[in-house]
Amino acid sequence: MLKFILIAVAAILLTIVLVKLVDKFIPSKFKPVLNIGLWVLIAFLAYQTYISIYTPILFNQEKDKRYSQVIKNLIDIRDAQLAYKQVNGKFTDNFDELVKFIENGKYTIIQRKDTQVLDVEATKRFGVDTYKDKVIIDTLGFVSVKDSLFKKSTRYKTMMNVPVGKEGEKFKLQAGFIDQNDIKIPVFEASVKKDVILFDQDRDMVIQENQVVSVDGVNGDALKVGSMNEVNTNGNWPKTYGSNE
Repeated sequence: MLKFILIAVAAILLTIVLVKLVDKFIPSKFKPVLNIGLWVLIAFLAYQTYISIYTPILFNQEKDKRYSQVIKNLIDIRDAQLAYKQVNGKFTDNFDELVKFIENGKYTIIQRKDTQVLDVEATKRFGVDTYKDKVIIDTLGFVSVKDSLFKKSTRYKTMMNVPVGKEGEKFKLQAGFIDQNDIKIPVFEASVKKDVILFDQDRDMVIQENQVVSVDGVNGDALKVGSMNEVNTNGNWPKTYGSNE
């Protein structure tokens, strides 16, 4: 892009020089037509230079606005999945099931208390009172998942819908297990392609965005939270868009 701008600026300067030369050396009867043509060319090159500079600015402004809206939904999906796993011991790949869980699910509130109790066998063996440690867990009650995560909001009912970009698109939701040290660990991933979010934007800019590798950008061709390949519930966006953990 910088190369194009430099070429355009050089062309404008060259055209201005040509206008001056025409004015000085070309016969008067040819000057009006040539001057008009050259000034039209200058205007065209100036416009193209302006567009080449301003297009990325407008694209980045729109991209940041859309990414922020998408990330809000991804955070809601992650919070709902973590609650689902806390109660069910795994994640789900079904949004209907996740919404139903939010509406009907409950957290169990427990109280853990460390205490000591008489060890009867040891007392008999040694002839003196011997105590052993014991953990007592009491169930204190239950709390609604919906009230805990979303209060009075009903946005969880539409969190599966991509809020910007191509109309009618939904996030891709995956869930399963990975083996780690012979232990099956539940994992999930929610994602949407950048092409969906930015489908109506400048195509060259979208192609560049899909190839981003940067600490302050969203790497790869999708926005996502979680991973199907590792134990990770973070988002892949930089913290300039908000917390990704």
